[in-house]
Amino acid sequence: MAKNIDQLTINSIRMLGIQAVNAANSGHPGIVLGAAPMAYALFKDHLKFNPKNPRWFNRDRFVLSAGHGSALLYSMLYHVGYNYKMQDLKDFRQLDSVTPGHPEYDLDLGVEMATGPLGQGLATAVGMALAESFLAAKYNQENQKIIDHYTYVLCGDGDLQEGIAQEALSFAGHFKLNKLIVLYDSNDVQLDSKTELVFSENIASRFKAVEWNYLKVSDGTNYQAISEAIAKAKQSDKPTLIEVKTVIGYGATKQGTPAVHGAPLMNDIATVQKFLEWESDEEFFVPEAVLNHIQKPKIDEGQELEKKWNVSVKEYQSKYPNLYQDIASALQGETFGHNFLFNKIDWTSIISNEAMATRVASGKVLKLLSNQYPTLIGGSADLAGSTKAMVFDQDYTKDNPSGRHIHFGVREFAMAAMVNGLTLHQGVIGFGSTFLVFSDYQKPALRLAALMKIPSLFIFTHDSIAVGEDGPTHEPVEHLLMLRTILNFNLIRPADLKETIGAYKVALTAKDYPNAIVLTRQDLPQLAASTIDAVSKGAYIISQETAESKLDLVLIATGSEVHLAIEVQKMLRKDKINARVVSMPSTYLFDQQDEKYRAEILPKDVVRVAVELAVSDSWYKYVGLEGLIIGVNKYGASGNLQAILDKYGFTSEKIYRKVLDYIKNNQKNKEVK
Repeated sequence: MAKNIDQLTINSIRMLGIQAVNAANSGHPGIVLGAAPMAYALFKDHLKFNPKNPRWFNRDRFVLSAGHGSALLYSMLYHVGYNYKMQDLKDFRQLDSVTPGHPEYDLDLGVEMATGPLGQGLATAVGMALAESFLAAKYNQENQKIIDHYTYVLCGDGDLQEGIAQEALSFAGHFKLNKLIVLYDSNDVQLDSKTELVFSENIASRFKAVEWNYLKVSDGTNYQAISEAIAKAKQSDKPTLIEVKTVIGYGATKQGTPAVHGAPLMNDIATVQKFLEWESDEEFFVPEAVLNHIQKPKIDEGQELEKKWNVSVKEYQSKYPNLYQDIASALQGETFGHNFLFNKIDWTSIISNEAMATRVASGKVLKLLSNQYPTLIGGSADLAGSTKAMVFDQDYTKDNPSGRHIHFGVREFAMAAMVNGLTLHQGVIGFGSTFLVFSDYQKPALRLAALMKIPSLFIFTHDSIAVGEDGPTHEPVEHLLMLRTILNFNLIRPADLKETIGAYKVALTAKDYPNAIVLTRQDLPQLAASTIDAVSKGAYIISQETAESKLDLVLIATGSEVHLAIEVQKMLRKDKINARVVSMPSTYLFDQQDEKYRAEILPKDVVRVAVELAVSDSWYKYVGLEGLIIGVNKYGASGNLQAILDKYGFTSEKIYRKVLDYIKNNQKNKEVK
């Protein structure tokens, strides 16, 4: 065994990690062997955390952006006292284990976010650092720094090759998020090849160009040098990248080659064992000396740090009760949902009969929310003037980090990941906005939010071909369907101001699913029978059929098509066709209602017609194969609003004719294109 206790501990972290990979016969041993000194230096000397209360609010955040290194993460977390049993390491990558192949969000086990899709961890960490920067500037008082922590990232070559990384790095450098420190596992190897085959940029120049502090550790086995670099990074007024030159698969026969990246070592583990002078042949063995050196001290240290912080928070609460109340739930470890604030708002102050676009309605809602929610923070990807999605407060800048209106720049993917970071950090309510057509740029981050079951808020406007003159590149057609196919993701498309208020109520009270509020560019009438609270049901009857005769038809519509459906309902009455209109702002929420409610809204024995300015595919679920879907099944066009709606058949008269023809043709299924 190594005589130096630091080296012995690093080797213990290595051995436990690669044994887990071997037991699974699957995984990535290369990063475990190469990057263990980095993890050790960070967790032992710098990272502030309490393994016995992983939700402690003022902990430092650590994101393993190189998520394939999960075996290293689990080994490290075990060594410092998080709630992992040795059996959990033995069950690495096994079904239903707490040690999956890539990290999955689980605060109680020290995993700050799900990672694996490269680049997203880095960008999400920027959002976490942004949250800390804002909260510290807004709430810390002289000698009362209750919010004071760092965000650390371990990334690899693949992370830095992703486009989202450049977006996020640019943002972090511009806004001087100096409490963001990234450890770069620079090993010159990736899955297919040496990095020199695909990647030749000067890392130091790249990071200096985006206003980052750059440090380099030439020997990745030198734990002390890594620790000193982290200490130096903490003194910078910029975010810092520490490039650590490592050897992938350090000690293995094929070290320094792609072969050791993503395959278990199997028998070659004996070579590593000999190289590391690891004397024990017992698998999954951690020496008592190692546990005494790191596990017990880190547990004691973490509990003492939180204890002192709790005293400071009590003093803060006494001195600044109003400020404390703003963030009390976060400081106390509560998670998501803000219903108690939402219900205090007087919404009658903005209720109006004036026709308006739902993006304008959203802006009015956000203005009231800005006043009620002091930690509401967000903005747009250079489109606030169009999306109307802004916090009515000062701009967030490097000189004024307590401002709440964020200018994300034209960085849609990073913005979505940063919103996830704001949400994961907690203590703030973050949102980002852009045009719906650009949700294509954001989809991987939206999916990750859904997978993590976090209530991130995404605001999309210009939601259909009614965008008009900008033409088909800016006119979403398939996007509503795309977003609805994301599991555990709630898309809400409100029809007017009241439904828009209801959409925000759902989003701000959600706890375990993200929300997208989808809004129009064009003005819409206010609907007499719309309600705020009915949005939470996903669908409701907004215009009843007449009671004098049996129900013949149900018209289902969303957003800008609801008022058209109501007009068509009136026209059908002249033909003695008794129709009901259902507004369905959220298929996700409607699907969660009990069978009785769903049957009340959509009776099984009644013909159904769905009307939406988008592709038809998702509506068969609600109208059946014999129902009628009036949708848009080709790309849009450039022209004025009315000309486009007329061309694509979205006027009340043309919808009425299609419905009438459908009924006359024996209710035979016919998707209208």
